[in-house]
Amino acid sequence: MLPILPNTIQTISSMAYPNKVIRNIKTGQDIRFIKTGRETNGELLEMEASFAPHSMEPAAHYHPKQAEDFTVLQGAITVRLNGKVSVLKAGDSLHIPPNAVHAMWNSTSQKAVVNWKVKPALNTDHLLETGVGLANDTNTTEKGMPGVLQMALLAQRYSDVYRLAKPSYAVQRIMFGLLSPIARLAGYRSEYKKYID
Repeated sequence: MLPILPNTIQTISSMAYPNKVIRNIKTGQDIRFIKTGRETNGELLEMEASFAPHSMEPAAHYHPKQAEDFTVLQGAITVRLNGKVSVLKAGDSLHIPPNAVHAMWNSTSQKAVVNWKVKPALNTDHLLETGVGLANDTNTTEKGMPGVLQMALLAQRYSDVYRLAKPSYAVQRIMFGLLSPIARLAGYRSEYKKYID
C-alpha cells in the first residue's frame, strides 16, 4: 500500500494525478488516485479508497461499459451485488463485470481500505472529482447525492460510466431529458471546471 502524502490531500483542485487525494466530507470517503487514464492510455483507473466506519449504503448503480476489481486491504466491506449481500475482508477480492448492479459500503466500526481498479478508465475520474466537489460545497444531500436537477445533468454527462439501477435507464433518459433544460436555467451545469481542471 502506497502512503498518503499529507500535502496532496485536496477537496477541490486540478484533475486527477497520481497520489492526489479527494475527500468527501459528507460520506467520509477518501480516494487516492494511483494510476489515471491519462497515464495508462485510457486502459485503467486505479485508486485506493478508504471508507469511514458505519458508512451509508450508496445508491445501487452499474457501469455499462466498465469492469471493476476490488481488493480489500484493511477492514471489511459490505457489498450488494445483483441483490445478494456479502462481506469482503482483508485479502478478499471481487470482480464486478459491466452492467452488474452493485453498492459498496463499510458497515463495521473500523475503517476499511480497498484497492479499486476500473477498466477502461473513460472519464470516471471526472465523475468522482465532480461528486466530491459538489458534496464538499454542500450541494448534495447528507448521503452525498445531488438533488434531482443536478442529477439530471450529471446522469446525462456520465451515462457511459455510471447509471442508477432505479428507475430503469429508459425512464431515466426521459425524466432527466425533460429536467435538463430546467436545471440549466436554474444555473446547474453538467461539468464544473473548478472540480476537474
